[in-house]
Amino acid sequence: MHIARALPAVGAVISSIAFLLFMLIFPRQTLQAALTGVGIWWDVLFPALFPFFIISELLVSLGIVHFFGTLLDPLMRPVFRVPGTGGFVMAMGFASGYPVGAKLTSQLWEQRLLNREEGERLVAFTSTSDPIFLIGAVAVGFFHNPDIALILGIAHYGASLIIGVLMRFHARNAPLTPAASAQTENILACAVRNMHRARLENWKPFGEMLRSASVSAFRLVFGIGGLVVFFSVFIEIMAQTNVLRSMSELLSSLLSAIGLPPALSVPFINGLFEVTLGVKAAGSASGVALIFLVAAAAFILSWAGLSVHAQIVSLMSHTGMRYGPFLAARLAHAVCAMAMVFVLWDAFGGKANPAFVFSDPFYVWDTASPLVRLCARPSYLILFAALLLAALIVLSLAIRIGGRLLGRFRARC
Repeated sequence: MHIARALPAVGAVISSIAFLLFMLIFPRQTLQAALTGVGIWWDVLFPALFPFFIISELLVSLGIVHFFGTLLDPLMRPVFRVPGTGGFVMAMGFASGYPVGAKLTSQLWEQRLLNREEGERLVAFTSTSDPIFLIGAVAVGFFHNPDIALILGIAHYGASLIIGVLMRFHARNAPLTPAASAQTENILACAVRNMHRARLENWKPFGEMLRSASVSAFRLVFGIGGLVVFFSVFIEIMAQTNVLRSMSELLSSLLSAIGLPPALSVPFINGLFEVTLGVKAAGSASGVALIFLVAAAAFILSWAGLSVHAQIVSLMSHTGMRYGPFLAARLAHAVCAMAMVFVLWDAFGGKANPAFVFSDPFYVWDTASPLVRLCARPSYLILFAALLLAALIVLSLAIRIGGRLLGRFRARC
């Protein structure tokens, strides 16, 4: 019994020693991979995540999350079995991408606005790619084909909503946090009161709140950067030791057996560890029909890579939320998104020109539709989140009003 319990620790020690030895054997490749990871973190992740982390800390401290949570309660509880604050997490997560959804979920847990099971449901379907990466980097940058942006977006975000509905059955016997307002109470007045109460409970001078939010965001974004560098080095060592090649050959045989092109093995293997490497390999693959490449990209975007998994686990480590439900949701999301590409291709992706592979990114960008160019602008991320949040609030209020009208009709009958 004691030996069995010690095996994971012994395995971790042996793996760490082996990893260190390979770093010494391949010093030049290790350094180059580390520099690549730092470049990805500094050029992409730091400017994208740091402002959102600060904003999320401020919104929680100011009670804005409590305000939106009360308004969104009639929608989020019956559909996803999470408190209304989950709607705010969904809007911000969809707009800013992983791992912002996990960061906000952990903040809500710290504020006791949701329990462990609700947090596991919420983080399972709010960990998505952001529109900038999906459109600007994947469709335009890697595939050089803005026509695929629509089908990728529908598959990725649509599958996420499906997973959210399915996750409502996770831990179905677990208790729910109390609702923010009674059914007969004025929901807007209750939302304002809850926001004011939360602001008084977390009262600090604004300068102190801003300093605290900046320090917390800085610490988190540096932790994420460390994980990105580690996985960059890890993937390079696996490539140098031919482990990736062996995995690719094995996966090629499996893909052939199920009727998929064997050439997809390289994108899938790269995407297993890091989402950017995976979708880049899918975009540069040759000799494969475009529908299969887009389906592979949808799978990789939804799986998100073990690097993102590690980031999300690090953000949830202090909450007690388990990795198992998140892992199962990632697999289900990836499979569902890939299937949606095949099902919806004729309706939304069939117009994509498979020969549309111009090497000039400016020409490719100019040929994109106005909607694609709009959604991929960094300055419009906040607008995207605000519009999504507004749409959720309207839908939530419609459900609330409809439920009350239905109750009055039944009472009269």
